[in-house]
Amino acid sequence: MPPQQALAIARQKALDLVEVAPMAQPPVCKIMDFGKYQYQEQKRTREARKHQKVIEVKEIKFRPKVDEHDYQFKKRHIEQFLADGDKVKATVFFRGREMAHPEIGRRILERLIEELADVAVPESLPRMEGKTMDTILTHKPGNRPQAPKPTPPTPMPTTPPASTEA
Repeated sequence: MPPQQALAIARQKALDLVEVAPMAQPPVCKIMDFGKYQYQEQKRTREARKHQKVIEVKEIKFRPKVDEHDYQFKKRHIEQFLADGDKVKATVFFRGREMAHPEIGRRILERLIEELADVAVPESLPRMEGKTMDTILTHKPGNRPQAPKPTPPTPMPTTPPASTEA
């Protein structure tokens, strides 16, 4: 159909002639209300943005002389962050003479990776950067917690009305 004829039909119906596929041979056009189309697209993108989860990187700091209770407490926090779907950056911070023994920090991070092996995988192995040694942990691909599915409503039992015959 020639463009002038399509434009005349669109004007008759008080709608717009919108080019859908300009690269096609011949170009494809559609008769629609363009303002309504734009509104629906904005609504769709807003709805999609509402349902997406932004993954944050949470940081947990350890020291080379970390006590067992403190280690366990921080490990539980890491498990909680991973269960929420976030990534965790575990950091060992060295000061002064502690810099002479980076193997202590490496042992702490490797122990953490080993103990969290059932819920997390290391995205990066422990590496030293300046005064800190860090590793990034992320949840296991098949081990992500899912929101409980809503149960479908159970239908109410329908009883036939009692007939009253007199």
